[in-house]
Amino acid sequence: MLKPILLVEDDKRDLELTLIALERSQLANDVVVLRDGAQALDYLRREGEHGQRAEGNPAVILLDLKLPKVNGLEVLEAVRASPNLRSIPVVMLTSSQEEADVLASYELGVNAYVVKPVAFDRFVAAIADLGVFWAVLNEPPPGSLKARRHE
Repeated sequence: MLKPILLVEDDKRDLELTLIALERSQLANDVVVLRDGAQALDYLRREGEHGQRAEGNPAVILLDLKLPKVNGLEVLEAVRASPNLRSIPVVMLTSSQEEADVLASYELGVNAYVVKPVAFDRFVAAIADLGVFWAVLNEPPPGSLKARRHE
């Protein structure tokens, strides 16, 4: 069974475009969509409404920076502080090009910082590339489980 991609995005338009792009990349991974940082932390920690979800971490977290309840930087900080979560690749997927946001993300241990392209075709291509890289090509750290693809 393939690990899911966790997409944390509150903007309805960006969410729809990201899902279209992931679908077009023809990844077999399920995509778990959450709309705020608090839901993301509950999912990752298997708490609250996600307390009964199956064990295991997502293949990658695609994380918006500006989220309600708990922002993307706070989610990233919590992920990197948890021994059970810190090896999950996190990609900050945001419209912010602010130097302070980029710097803070890298200081907290983000794996990649991607500014959402404005043009639809560029956005689709960027998301497809991200999905393929992190869900298929990336070799996870030693000791983590990697689902095998059957082709």
